[in-house]
Amino acid sequence: MSASTALSASKLETLLPSMPSPSSFSSISTTNLSVICKNRSTSLQRGVIRCDAVSPDAFVKINNGASDASSSSGTLSALEQLKTSSVDRYTKERSSIVVIGLSVHTAPVEMREKLAIPEAEWPRAITELCSLNHIEEAAILSTCNRMEIYVVALSQHRGVKEVMEWMSKKSSIPVSELRQHRFLLYNNDATQHLFEVSAGLDSLVLGEGQILAQVKQVVKVGQGVNGFGRNISGLFKHAIAVGKRVRTETNIAAGAVSVSSAAVELAFLKLPQASHANARMLVIGAGKMGKLVIKHLVSKGCTKMVVVNRTEERVAAIREELDGVEIIYKSLSEMLTSAGEADVVFTSTSSENPLFLKDHVVDLPPASKDVGGRRLFIDISVPRNVGPCVSDLESVRVYNVDDLKEVVAANKEDRIKKAMEAQTIIAEESKQFEAWLDSLETVPTIKKLRAYAERIRLAELEKCLGKLGDDIPKKTRRAVDDLSRGIVNKLLHGPMQHLRCDGNDNRTLSETLENMHALNRMFDLDTEISVLEQKIRIKMEQNQK
Repeated sequence: MSASTALSASKLETLLPSMPSPSSFSSISTTNLSVICKNRSTSLQRGVIRCDAVSPDAFVKINNGASDASSSSGTLSALEQLKTSSVDRYTKERSSIVVIGLSVHTAPVEMREKLAIPEAEWPRAITELCSLNHIEEAAILSTCNRMEIYVVALSQHRGVKEVMEWMSKKSSIPVSELRQHRFLLYNNDATQHLFEVSAGLDSLVLGEGQILAQVKQVVKVGQGVNGFGRNISGLFKHAIAVGKRVRTETNIAAGAVSVSSAAVELAFLKLPQASHANARMLVIGAGKMGKLVIKHLVSKGCTKMVVVNRTEERVAAIREELDGVEIIYKSLSEMLTSAGEADVVFTSTSSENPLFLKDHVVDLPPASKDVGGRRLFIDISVPRNVGPCVSDLESVRVYNVDDLKEVVAANKEDRIKKAMEAQTIIAEESKQFEAWLDSLETVPTIKKLRAYAERIRLAELEKCLGKLGDDIPKKTRRAVDDLSRGIVNKLLHGPMQHLRCDGNDNRTLSETLENMHALNRMFDLDTEISVLEQKIRIKMEQNQK
């Protein structure tokens, strides 16, 4: 029996959960089996029958219409053919890179904050994702503007289904609701998307540099984590290179603003012009985002502000960096008091729970008359630091990251022009990465060919040493061993060279894959099917423990 059909009955049920049991087919004729497929949405692709779900009643009606023994015999033959085709399709399906995500372009902040995963939890999330039956590798990119899960899936449909269920369980958002706001990309499209993200093309603020640092952090956190494997690691490392190249070779970053600078722009846009010089500023959080907010406030002419942070060290470092600016440190215990003394409150902490709720804000003294008596909360955190209920109060105006679109809408034509320049680079880099990724198909063949040659070498070496006797010197034994290794390596050099393709030489990918299939046939390596079957079997065994 070939590797494509050598699956157990229980495994077949796992792969084809929607198929009826053999007993239910016992009296279905071959003709009636085709009726089943007619009553389902049937398509033929590469010789494989694919049928969508059919109701149990349909099977009952068909069963009642069958009678003779010859139809039963034909049924078993047709059923076995259907099973074999489906299993063969499954085991030959190539692993896919998939991205499942929600971003500021597709989902509101209310949904994104429920899905947000803190950086400290990324390793655990990767481990959980890779424990799913059809997920081999994974990575998490979770920022204030996006939550994206990148995976290598052994099966596209099953892999996406498992990840969506995982996301639903984590966020308590029904799968049906997630589907309305998600985007789903495969292989080349997933690669190009990440390259665009790293280059700042998919950011709310075109060309902003913080996203590149966040992509770098994915690689840093993923190092040493089981599941952050060669394909995903290679994808993210290439994305970092693309992000750097786009910023170097285009002027996309020239005049580009960040989320933090857009937040400051929004605040000044909403404040009365006359209050710009004396509005009281409060920044909560002195991390990367908070530090950028402070710097942009200074660039707007602000020379005095209060900063609330867990510790004073970061605030002191920022104070030393910005000469001539009065930065007053306050602890978290003084946060509410400080908010009551501010006209504009910027929040940018990693807290998973709101820092400000309606009950906290309702009793605060009103903002100064210079700003119209209404306090501004500019919340650029995800999850949000300011609860949505706060916006119900007449004494405040609350803005979050989704409201920054108003600022970013300016210079739209210039944004499009810069993006077009960067797309040329991204298209070129995408081809190079796909060539590298496709060349990985030959790795199992290379390993099996080496193992095949090594088995022969060891067997022949043992025969040779046996003929020479037990008393041969170690030096002679070592010389014979080295000789056999040298012969094998020289014989393998040619085939190995023709199995490598990195997109930079004259050898095309199709030639490389043709060489791979030829070697598989000549040496009966049978790599394509057996490797994937082995992966699936290992995954199932791990999940049963």
